[in-house]
Amino acid sequence: MESVHPMGRKERREREQKRENYASKHSAEKRKHTLIAIGVLGVIAVIVGYAGYLFVNMTETAPGGPENAGALGSEHAHAAILVKIFGDEFDFSAPAYQIKSSWIHFEGRDGSTIHKHATGVTLGYLFETLSLGIDDQCFVFQDGRSFCTNEDYTLRYFINGEAVSDIRDYEISEDDRILISYGAETPEEIEAQLLQLEAQELIK
Repeated sequence: MESVHPMGRKERREREQKRENYASKHSAEKRKHTLIAIGVLGVIAVIVGYAGYLFVNMTETAPGGPENAGALGSEHAHAAILVKIFGDEFDFSAPAYQIKSSWIHFEGRDGSTIHKHATGVTLGYLFETLSLGIDDQCFVFQDGRSFCTNEDYTLRYFINGEAVSDIRDYEISEDDRILISYGAETPEEIEAQLLQLEAQELIK
């Protein structure tokens, strides 16, 4: 009986030793995997941070913006606009005209306030981003329909109540009022449109 006992103790010790070795090896493996995971997450965090930094800086000087424009955020101006075609109001609140450029746009499902976010951005650029044609003679819809000055009808532009021949190169300032009117309106009817424009609230 006694000769078997030491053998049992030895086996038990070996088994315990194996268990301890396995446990410590397993623990080391877990530590190794944890450290690798932390390292990978750290690398991802650095990449994400760098990508965010690049995005912010790219946005400020993003390609595709208007020529000669300042950095995004260099200015924030709002102007009211009213476009009347044969007396009907053009709807810039439609999704097709909402936030087509970061530099200048309509936003928040509103079609009456222009938001400009940088210096050097013109109304011509705004209409370009909306795929609307505009010059000193014609206003052209996205579907190609054009409304041009002719013997019967006239395209008129007004900035702050003053008639101007073209608005493409104009840069809005805070609280400007822009009227584009096409038709055969009398001076009284134009005055009524200007009064409607003056009453429009700026949505900031």
